[in-house]
Amino acid sequence: MQFSLFETPKDRITPFKLPLSEGDVTYFPNALSKNDADLFFTQLQNELPWRQDTIKLFGKPVKIPRLQSWHGDPACTYTYSNLTMSPNPWTTSLSHIKDRCEALCALNHKSTFNSVLANWYRDGQDSMSFHSDDEPELGVNPVIASVTLGEARPFVLKHKETKEKFTQILEHGSLLIMAGTTQSHYVHGIAKTAKPIGGRINLTFRHLIQRAR
Repeated sequence: MQFSLFETPKDRITPFKLPLSEGDVTYFPNALSKNDADLFFTQLQNELPWRQDTIKLFGKPVKIPRLQSWHGDPACTYTYSNLTMSPNPWTTSLSHIKDRCEALCALNHKSTFNSVLANWYRDGQDSMSFHSDDEPELGVNPVIASVTLGEARPFVLKHKETKEKFTQILEHGSLLIMAGTTQSHYVHGIAKTAKPIGGRINLTFRHLIQRAR
């Protein structure tokens, strides 16, 4: 499968900052061209080893309401909600998208990524509960690059203290960069919906701190 890599030049992408009281969140509505986003969406559905993991919630095993796949450099083992994941290798598609994210991050943040969590929301009943990406492996004030492919879904940020909410629709081919103190001050999530909607793949690129063994 051939990708244009990329039809939309960096200097023609117009990002904007979300008007949050704290934190640093930038949205790139057309980080990927429609053609590239369409191709990546299809390719990732077929090439990633998707699985539905189980976590403990209030002491009971609960299936995560989405499919996921963890990829990264060999040392990038990741733990969240008492679930530990060893990395699958990078695919060509994930590497191409990572390069694009790093190029756009360079406009404001000097960031590189060594891992990515892929989530496949199969329909409106798949969701992500409110949480912060603040695991110790991510370090202080991590930069998280979130790419959306497929169905546009409302992404909600909620301030941990004031409970102030802000909603941004994450569109097909878009990139959302969360940086600075965002994870310290906000939780974020994707709610369920009863509407008949299509699938969405979300890729959250991170840089894990690889501690010496």
